[in-house]
Amino acid sequence: MLRPPWVVLRTYATDDHTNITPAIISKLGIQLHSQPGHPLTTVKNLVESQFSDYAHLSSFSPLVTPAKNFDELSFPPDHPGRAVTDSYYVNRGLMLRTHTSAHEVEVFAQGHDKWLLTADVYRRDEIDASHFPVFHQMEGARLFPTGSRGLQELKKDNAILEKALSLENIKIEDNTSITPENPYQDVHDPYEAQAVTTNLKLSLNALMLRLFAGAGGISRQNPLHVRWIEAFFPFTSPSYEVEVFFQGKWLEILGCGVVRHSTLDRANIHGKIGWAFGLGLERIAMILYSIPDIRLFWSNDARFLSQFTPGKISTFQPYSKYPPCYKDVSFWLPPTGLHDNDVCDLVRVVAEDFAENVERTDSFSHPKTKRNSVCYRINYRSLSNAEANEIHSRVKSRLVEQFGVEIR
Repeated sequence: MLRPPWVVLRTYATDDHTNITPAIISKLGIQLHSQPGHPLTTVKNLVESQFSDYAHLSSFSPLVTPAKNFDELSFPPDHPGRAVTDSYYVNRGLMLRTHTSAHEVEVFAQGHDKWLLTADVYRRDEIDASHFPVFHQMEGARLFPTGSRGLQELKKDNAILEKALSLENIKIEDNTSITPENPYQDVHDPYEAQAVTTNLKLSLNALMLRLFAGAGGISRQNPLHVRWIEAFFPFTSPSYEVEVFFQGKWLEILGCGVVRHSTLDRANIHGKIGWAFGLGLERIAMILYSIPDIRLFWSNDARFLSQFTPGKISTFQPYSKYPPCYKDVSFWLPPTGLHDNDVCDLVRVVAEDFAENVERTDSFSHPKTKRNSVCYRINYRSLSNAEANEIHSRVKSRLVEQFGVEIR
């Protein structure tokens, strides 16, 4: 039996890359997407119901090597996601995965041709209503044999999907094309690549119907609008993003594309071609349930959890009795400077999930001393003013202790 990752972490050495915090460690192993009745679980189950004959996976450890997280997926050496300001590292050789794609090579190597993987992922990020350092993704992929047998399978599946979609209330806007910036891969037969791309689009258009058709008053007079946009990802080509017009605006839902041949090579998979997609569960749940703040998914408050029924989409009803509580902190930066994400991580440790938003509101450079000063505005939510003052005081003290700043 594997030990929980938060226990395993204690056994690893730290070095100059170590930046994982207690606030992040406390989230390891919770797996909100497996809790019955939780909105993330309901959304996950919706996706899995659309791909019911796929392998459904969710037991992979969040601890991966940078090679697994980046190199196996053809990320360039200078990609910003590798930086300690963007990702959480246990040490130089071990990190918390930043996306479920980190397991693509591993899952393909296990022999799965059709699979969905759900997992928690971690990224250093700002603090606001739509960003949180821990969130949940679903990765889906399907492979087909190359050659005549694969083409026959693709043609049959595409015909079934096309017929089913023609009977649904959906309007698809797709002006994408194959360009030098978003090409078929040289190692792929263009006809096979086109058939796989078509299968990808048909499969995900059907998924959009499964997710949104029941929540937005969709009808023949008011069909679901889906839009395809050309994109770039290091591990797919061609690549796309999918948007849905929902409640009066276009919303980005997922990214996808034809799997890089190099990814399959690393998995020792030959004679196959396929597609993959990735989506964020929180993003979709916030849309479907009208949940305004991503932190709420981590709430243990009965006023949140009791609102939801397993398998049912309902509109979230706000319940906090306290208004927003804004507090400013200004300080002179240390000579080495300070990244915004360092400030956000410190606030998360001290204020936990009571900090709804952290925003840098001002920067100042003294004309004579050349010292640099910044001001951050923190919005504390679900607290009285006195409680917010107490936490804010601890934030300022910790800034001084941890980073050597001088409060103004």
